[in-house]
Amino acid sequence: MSLTKQSTAKVRSIVLGAAGYSGAELAVILARNPYFELCGAFASAGRKTQPFSELYPRYKQQLDIDVQPWQDELATELKGKIDVAFLALPHEASEAITPILLAQNIDVVDLSGAFRLKQIEQYPEYYGYAHQHPELLAEAVYSLMEWQQTALPRLISVPGCYPTACSLALMPLVQAGLLADNCVPVINATSGVSGAGRKAALSTSFCEVGLSAYGFFKHRHRPEIEQNLGRKVVFTPHLGNFKRGILATSVVTLNAGVTAEQVKHAFSQAYANKPLVRLLDHSPNVADVAGTPYCDIYWQQDGEQLVVVSALDNLLKGAAAQAMQAANVRFGKPETAGLFAGVFS
Repeated sequence: MSLTKQSTAKVRSIVLGAAGYSGAELAVILARNPYFELCGAFASAGRKTQPFSELYPRYKQQLDIDVQPWQDELATELKGKIDVAFLALPHEASEAITPILLAQNIDVVDLSGAFRLKQIEQYPEYYGYAHQHPELLAEAVYSLMEWQQTALPRLISVPGCYPTACSLALMPLVQAGLLADNCVPVINATSGVSGAGRKAALSTSFCEVGLSAYGFFKHRHRPEIEQNLGRKVVFTPHLGNFKRGILATSVVTLNAGVTAEQVKHAFSQAYANKPLVRLLDHSPNVADVAGTPYCDIYWQQDGEQLVVVSALDNLLKGAAAQAMQAANVRFGKPETAGLFAGVFS
């Protein structure tokens, strides 16, 4: 194993899963964050060592770091050399490696679903496996950053892409008490094909995808959204024929007499000092958030009915950018450091 030259003045970091889309975005963000140092990039054990710019040629002469195969034995070598590991791994893999890294006093920022749900019995139903670390579920803090109320600990669980888009759209209404007691939000959300990951599959081939719904009532992000909002939802995800981005349309019922001014105040108050949420006067477009760390939000009211539309980049605000937000805050750095294009634009 080799690490890049380290600077004690910076937060020393590694990315596991750097060959995948979200992990690659994280590697780029970390490399341009002046407060962090990307000291290593890793992929699954079965892969050969490859230059990052060979996996992603657009970064040639911009990010020249090798993506090395990971072995759990490497964790002991990293003790004292690395401050934080970002995990862009499958859920079970993240759960398995997290206690190994924590034992070496390495913080973990996990982008998988391994620590998002607080009810351990939901994992077999929604993730297809039995969770083995209830003590880490209790320790992990879920980092929906615009609504983060507690200090971020050594284990941070980054929200899913769909839950980020849907929760940011509806949390202001929930917190302001504007939703009717019997309201069950109906959410239809469409993601680009990058949400399925980089591994080739016919069902997510760009030439095969049109527009289709899937995951009826059983999608793993449904309980995460319900956990955030504190109420049941009807959530139907869709797969669209575009590379990246999510557009979520949420329909809710307001309490009788709620005015347009009250709705506007709820959103304005919630996001007044949140630099990565943009409140629009027109319906958002995934083309306008692709490649950015923003979530765009718009709403329209008709009496007690309200439609809220939100859009974000599933790989950035829905994954890597939010992970960077959380790590910036965890280590006392500016929240948006590294999130805006510079040398890698």
